[in-house]
Amino acid sequence: MASLTTNLAPLLLGVLLAATGAGKAFGRQAAGQAAGTVLVRVLNDGRRATRVLRATGAVELVVAAGLLAVPTTVVPGIAAAVLGLGFLGYLGYARATAPESSCGCTARGDGPITWRAFVRAGLVVVGGAAAAGAQAAWWTQTARHPVASLVFLVVTTAVLAAFSSDLDQLWLVPLRRTRLRILGHPLGTGPDEEVPVAASVELLERSLAWVAAAPVVRSGLIDHWEADGWRFLQFAGVHGADGTARPVTVLFALDPRATKDTTDRPAVRVTLIDDRTDEPVPVDLLA
Repeated sequence: MASLTTNLAPLLLGVLLAATGAGKAFGRQAAGQAAGTVLVRVLNDGRRATRVLRATGAVELVVAAGLLAVPTTVVPGIAAAVLGLGFLGYLGYARATAPESSCGCTARGDGPITWRAFVRAGLVVVGGAAAAGAQAAWWTQTARHPVASLVFLVVTTAVLAAFSSDLDQLWLVPLRRTRLRILGHPLGTGPDEEVPVAASVELLERSLAWVAAAPVVRSGLIDHWEADGWRFLQFAGVHGADGTARPVTVLFALDPRATKDTTDRPAVRVTLIDDRTDEPVPVDLLA
């Protein structure tokens, strides 16, 4: 069992670092994710924070390539363990100085730092140490013991998924929705009843519409109301470049009954209204 673990550790860790590294190095939302991390506070510059995040992703890709290509070499395993220790140090510092900041672990999620992030970073350390002791290539191990290797890979992948908050949409959210459909909502909210405004704001901030409009929004929720089957959420914003910037009201409209537990792709309408003329601004943020 020990040899199975050490020989397959480079494959598991290599795939994990390749996935997270690619998200950081090439992800379209890397800049937005960097803005929510403690890197902005440390570097005092969003662009530099983005560059550091992308550089970290590039390092992860290099280590992943070493683990996958030369698994019996000790250097990639040690590098992965050092990388994991760096992750733990970063998470500890971020949790202590900016607990509201996001993890930035994968550049795909923007949730806060939780115990799961620490566990996954610890697994990277353990996996790196195990990979450094690999005696046979992972492809040789899988060829010699295909069934045992498959079982081990499935179990360890499930464990990693359980500690990856950015994968919740694939298994945890559907599981919660199924539980709600079978057992009902614990607060007894009926399917036709409106949810609290805070739930609508939470759903909005997880939507693509919010990501598209975020550069314009400059305030928290100012006002809200319901009309024609929609819940309207009002924010203040600024639209345009420096020379043509003008204050605007940003209006989002969404289903007042929807929550993050009932849908992960809410229908959201976005409208900008010029505060000086009270006329809609002709721009399509979702285009």
